[in-house]
Amino acid sequence: MSITTLSSRELNQDVGKAKKAARNGPVLITDRGRPAHVLLTIEDYRQLTSNQVNIVEQLAMPELPDIDIEFDPPRLTGQLFQTVDF
Repeated sequence: MSITTLSSRELNQDVGKAKKAARNGPVLITDRGRPAHVLLTIEDYRQLTSNQVNIVEQLAMPELPDIDIEFDPPRLTGQLFQTVDF
């Protein structure tokens, strides 16, 4: 997979070139020399977004049987807050 970089002007002049380049990897589109957008094929986009799991789903751990997980955090010691002079 290769990353192609095109300026916004190059993109506007030849969209077909950008589409062809996206078949080989992401196309980084710059605006005034700075990265501004990325062009991906729909397959790459779907692969990128399909693997996202939110924290609730991760903590639920549906693939594990109902088991107890021990969690024994250390006790906090010392002062838990400080007074502030305004």
